[in-house]
Formats: sequence, C-alpha cells, structure tokens
Amino acid sequence: MNLLADTPPPGSVASDRKGSPWTLGWFLVFGALLWLAALPIDLSAQCWLALALIVALIVLRYLPKRWTSRAVFLFIAGFVSLRYFCWRTMETLDFSTFLGGSAGVLLYLAEFYGICLFLLGIFVNIRPLNRRPAVLPQDTALWPAVDVFVPTYNESTELIEVTLAAAIQIDYPKGLFTVHVLDDGGTDQKCHDKDTVKATAALQRREDLMNLCARMGVQYGTRARNEHAKSGNLNEAYKRTSAELILILDTDHVPTRDILKETTGWFLRDPKLFLVQTPHFFINSDPVERNLGVFGKMPGESEMFYTVIQRGLDFWNAAFFCGSAAVLRRSCIDIVGGFKADSITEDAEIALMLHAKGFRSAYLAKPLVAGLSPETLGGLVLQRIRWAQGMAQILILKNPLLLPGLKPWQRLCYFNSSFFWFFGLARPIFFLAPLMYLVSGISVYRAGLAEVLVYALPHLLAGFVVTNYQFGRVRWALISELYELILSVFTLPALLKVFLNPKAPDFKVTPKGEMLDREFVSPLAWPFFILTGMTLLGLGMGIWKLAVDPMERDMMVVNLGWALFNLVLLIAALGVVFERQQRRSFPRVEKPLPASFGFGELTLPTQLVDISVGGVGVELVRGSAVPGEGVEGLLSITGSDGKAYSFHAMVESVFRSPEGAIRLGMGFRHESASQAAEKVSLIYGDSEFWLAVRNQRTRHTGVRSGLGSLIHVSLSRCRELSIFVARSFRARFFRGNQPNTSNNHATLQP
Repeated sequence: MNLLADTPPPGSVASDRKGSPWTLGWFLVFGALLWLAALPIDLSAQCWLALALIVALIVLRYLPKRWTSRAVFLFIAGFVSLRYFCWRTMETLDFSTFLGGSAGVLLYLAEFYGICLFLLGIFVNIRPLNRRPAVLPQDTALWPAVDVFVPTYNESTELIEVTLAAAIQIDYPKGLFTVHVLDDGGTDQKCHDKDTVKATAALQRREDLMNLCARMGVQYGTRARNEHAKSGNLNEAYKRTSAELILILDTDHVPTRDILKETTGWFLRDPKLFLVQTPHFFINSDPVERNLGVFGKMPGESEMFYTVIQRGLDFWNAAFFCGSAAVLRRSCIDIVGGFKADSITEDAEIALMLHAKGFRSAYLAKPLVAGLSPETLGGLVLQRIRWAQGMAQILILKNPLLLPGLKPWQRLCYFNSSFFWFFGLARPIFFLAPLMYLVSGISVYRAGLAEVLVYALPHLLAGFVVTNYQFGRVRWALISELYELILSVFTLPALLKVFLNPKAPDFKVTPKGEMLDREFVSPLAWPFFILTGMTLLGLGMGIWKLAVDPMERDMMVVNLGWALFNLVLLIAALGVVFERQQRRSFPRVEKPLPASFGFGELTLPTQLVDISVGGVGVELVRGSAVPGEGVEGLLSITGSDGKAYSFHAMVESVFRSPEGAIRLGMGFRHESASQAAEKVSLIYGDSEFWLAVRNQRTRHTGVRSGLGSLIHVSLSRCRELSIFVARSFRARFFRGNQPNTSNNHATLQP
C-alpha cells in the first residue's frame, strides 16, 4: 500500500468509516507497549535490547517507506522512549535533599513534556496524506462564487498593491470572485484619534487605499472600531458579503493564478468540508536563516509543519486553519457565529469549533501563495509570542481533550498542536539542569554512566533517527532546538501571563517588509550572552572538579556533555542575534528564464538571473555589446508558462559575476498599470515554479551533515560578531566615543 495516498485511504479516520476500531486499536497498542516498557530486566539485558532496537531502527530507516514498515519503525522508536521513561520514573528521582528533589521534579516534568510530544508526533505523522486538487466541472456555472478577503492593518501601500495585483489576476471566472480590502488601519476610531498625528496618518491611509482599490477594481471596506483585532475585521467583512466560499490572504501573501482552481473543487466533492488550507510558502529568509547565511541551503523553518505535519493532521481530519492561504465555506462559519475571538489565534480556534461540529477539513500541500517571513529577530519573536499565547489560550479556554463533539484522535491532534508551544517552559529547565550539578553539585538525576548509556542514550538516538526519518528533507539536525532555545527566552514570560489571565493577551500584528541598512547586534541579544557566560563557567568548573575529584566522574561526564550540547546551540544563537543587512522590502527571486534587452537599434540576448518587484538581474551572452548605466529600453522575458512579457527598464548597474560573466542590474520603468500587473503575474503567478523551488530546498540531509553545517556557519558568524563587538568598543572608548562606521558597521546596540 502506498504511504502517500492521494485521498483519504479506506479505514483512515479521514474517510467516512467508523473510527471506533481505530481508537480501540491505538489504546490497545499503547497499553501493550507501556506494559512491555515497564518490565524490569538487568543492565546487561537492557544493553542488548537497546542495541537490537537501535539496529532495527537503522535497518528500517533505509527500507522503502511503505505504510507497514513506517508503522513498525515508529512503534519501535516509541517503545525505546517509553522504556527510558519507565526507567526514569522508577529509578532516577532523588529526594535526599529538598533543593535537589525539587529541581529533579522540574527536570522530570520537562522530560515528560518532551516524551509526550515525541509520542504524539509519532501518532500525528503515522500516515501523512498527499491530496491532489479535486477537478472542477467543465461548466463554469457550477463553480462556487468566492469572496477574496485581504485584511490589512499597518502594512505599506506598496506591499498591499502587489498582493491585490495578483489577486485580481486569479484565473477564475470574473463574475464569480470579488476581491475585498479589509482596512483596519483606517477605521473611524483611528481617523478620529485624539492624537492628531495618528488621526491624520489614518485618514491619509484610508484615502490612499480607497484610491488604490478604485484604480484596481477592488472593493474597499473598513469599520467603526478596532475590536477583536483580525477576527473582528474578518467578521465585519463576512457580514457585508455573500459568496459561498471565502479565500483569506494576508497582505504579504501573494496568490498564484490557479489558487482557486486548485482548492474550490474539494468543496463540490464534500458538502461537509469547511476548509481547504494550503501552505504558507515564504520566499525570503527569516532572521535565523539570514543571519546564519543558510537561506536556500537548508529548508525553511516552516517547511516541517506545512510539508509534513499538516498532512499528518489531515489523515486524522484535524488539519486546521492557519489564518491565510485558505478557503472556507461561509455556511459553516454561519453555524459557529462567525470568526471566533476568544483567543488571539482565531484561525485555529474556528477550526477547532467546526471540527467539534462534525465538519471536515482538507490540506493541499502545494504552495499557492508566496509570503514574507519576519525580517528581524524582534518581528519573529513578536509573531511566535502571539502563536504561543493563542494556542495556550485554546488549551486553557477550549480544552480540546474535553470539548464535546471531537473524535478521540482529533482531541490528541489538537492537544499536540497546542501543547507544543509550551517548549518555553521546558527548554530553560534543560539548559539550567546540568549547570546546577557542575556549579553547585546539586544532583537532579540519580544514575550511573552505564545506566545513562543503556537507557538515556538509546532514547536520544531514537529521537534523532525518528526526526531524520520523518523530517529529514525539511529540517536540519538541531534547527528545531535552536529556534526553541531562542524563542523560549521570550515565550516563557508570555505563557506565564496567559496562565495568570487567559484573556489578557492582545493581538499584535507581525511587521513585514522591514529593511535593515546596517549590521547590528539585536537588542534581544543580552540573554544569550548571559547564558553563554553561565555555560562556559559551568564547563570550566566541571572540568576542574573532574580533575580534583574523580569519584564523581560518571555524572560529571554526563553533565559536561549535556552542557557542551547547550553551548553548541548558544553559539548558533549568538550568530542569529547578529543581524545582517536587509535592504530590500521585496526579495529577489532566482528565476532563470530566457530574455532579451532592446535599446536603440540593438537587441541583446540575455538570461534572466533574478527578479523582484523593483527590478531584475540579467546576464549577457558572452561577446555581446555592453550597455552603459542609464540606458533605457524594452526587456522581453519568456515566462515558464511560455507567455511573452515585455517591460520598460533601465540599466542601473553593470558588474561581473563570480564566474566572470557580465551582468546588468535593471530597474523597471513601467509605462502602464497593465505592465505592473504583468510583472506581478510573471514573478508570483506560477504555482509550479514555487513547487520546484520548495522541492529544491527540501533535499534530504543526514544528521551528521546537517549538524556539521550548522556548527560551521555558527562558528563563522560568531567570529564576525566578535570582530564587530571589538571594533565597536574600540571605536566607542578609544576614538572619542564615536563608532567606526566603515564597512557598513554600526554601533553596538543595547
């Protein structure tokens, strides 16, 4: 049986069959594994058992990925971790001292959290679906009508214009879809703000957007007050529109031409379907990728969720709404009274409520939008704090484990999706635990080196092998741990705020299109300098104690190795907090296409190298004449769909590529609105191109290769950070407190 079914396979819970046999089967399997995992055996037998299980995992890892071999592989991995957890529960807790016992319990709970996520991840991803679009009828009169919502708050008019230009060119009958701008930055409340500067800015924004919408044939809408953030904005538009389906696009999510043809057919096939979600595909680097210089070399951070996990959730009829790049059925939204506002993740919340009403969702893994990741570390942190708080609100206020109407497997899937965001509570404990022993001698883990090697080490190895097995194409080794370490420092206080008052968090819009004109140390960097200093201190004291007191060798070696692992992550984090320049609000996309540049009486054959909203890079054929800067002409490009595009452009720079070829940097000089729209279509309209880009990024990388690459780029970036800090302090203290701004360097930020 093929692992990647195109539709819900017979017997899956996403099909129409009864799910109770699945529920009973899973509980029986888990109960049997837990009983076997708790059986006591001597250390030698455990050593041979662990070795046999790890060898079995490695063998199965290289077998063809069929449903049966995948299930056996994941069950063995789950058993290894259950075996460790049972031993950890019965043998390693030490209550001989109050402080050590308390710290040991915290570490145990953090490990319990990790093992729960590991086992839930095995459950969720047991059999990912790979849906294809449902074919629409030939008679377009039978196609459903669609309202396209583009909610906006504080994004630039230029960013909005690009998304609207793509939206109005969606390949769908013109009378069947209408594009709406939902302006929450120009509400009556904002236009009448007591602060005259803010009121004037809001009035100007409203006028600019109204003019833009009128020029592009798009409906403009706003509301009286900014209540309930994005969910309130969507509800206002939902009340004044009437199409059967609603496509929601964030302002920075530029749709492809075929987004509606690829998604709407599923609603005709399944009358109980409330959602078709597609990936959030990002064409720029987030701050981790950019600052480490790995964008395009490793899969994007979101790829694991959108390429694998959402497909796994789809198998269990638990794929959920992610706020954008999704089509929803209006009649289903009617049933729950509109978009929900009890949490700041209104998208996941409405999906939870509709699943509880018995409706179904679908996930189509093909990239149908091109979006922008947050450009700065501050923007990324702001976004992830909102996600963490919102999912914690859902867990506390809605509690999917108890919510009436959900199937048992849906309860586990939603619990997993919410519980994941509690890493902000667990990750600091994993960091501090070895330091407590190295610095103060407080033991939080009672075990000898031999026991660690036969119980803990197989558990860790199983985790690495399973992660690489499930996500090897979409995630480098330790990248998840790096993101969690960086974000946990900031999500921890945010989560505590939710526990104290679940309704306290406010929706904060993630900034997009930010530009950085210089390198600088992020204002968020100071915790990581402190943590690095603490780790180096702990390692130094541990090595000294190991030399003077070899009696504690076993646990000292374990904790030294643990602290060294943390140091590797911290070195990478220090590379991330050193922000690189980001001078483009619209990223350039590598798109090799045949082109030509005509000026005067000459027409030069060229090859398109990259393209953005602002301009293009082209490479001249060797031996061609070289136009000078300032030359204007007609740039003709043949798109991947075979269509010919022509744009007026001007040469802005002439330079040699690393291979020695002559390249031209050209800026667009549009002579009509239709040329601007054609440019957007050329850049963003082809979903097959985005699929090829994603496939190129998501090539399989082994654990050693991924880990080695991460360490290499992190050390290189930390070296640059050290040089930058040294120059900044030297400039500040030895040159009249004036920073040295040569080489685009700036002062060290607080």
